[in-house]
Amino acid sequence: MADIIEEKVDGDLVLKDETVNHFFANTDMEKQRLHQTKFISFALGGPGRYTGQSMEKVHTGMNLQPEHFDAIVKHLHDALAHFQVDEADISQALQTVETLRDDILYK
Repeated sequence: MADIIEEKVDGDLVLKDETVNHFFANTDMEKQRLHQTKFISFALGGPGRYTGQSMEKVHTGMNLQPEHFDAIVKHLHDALAHFQVDEADISQALQTVETLRDDILYK
C-alpha cells in the first residue's frame, strides 16, 4: 500500500501535476503519506478504519474545485493500475473516494 501512495504522491503524479501540486507546497509529506496510506487501505476494503480528521475539516480553507478532486482521483486510479490492482478493487476505492466529494469541494 505504501508503494501505491509513494507512486501517487512522489511519482509522476500529484507533485508533478500543476493542477494540484501547489496544495502540497507546505505539507509534511511523510505525514501525508501515512494518512493517505490508511485512507486508501480503508477505501480498498482493508481491515482498518480511517480514523483521521473528517475530510471536510482537513480540506477547509483550500477551496478545492472539481478539477482538483478529479485530478487526485485520476492519480489514484493510475497509481493503483500501475501496481496491477484489480480493476474491480480500483472501482471500489474510487467509489469510496467519490462519496467524499461534497465533504471536500468548495470548503
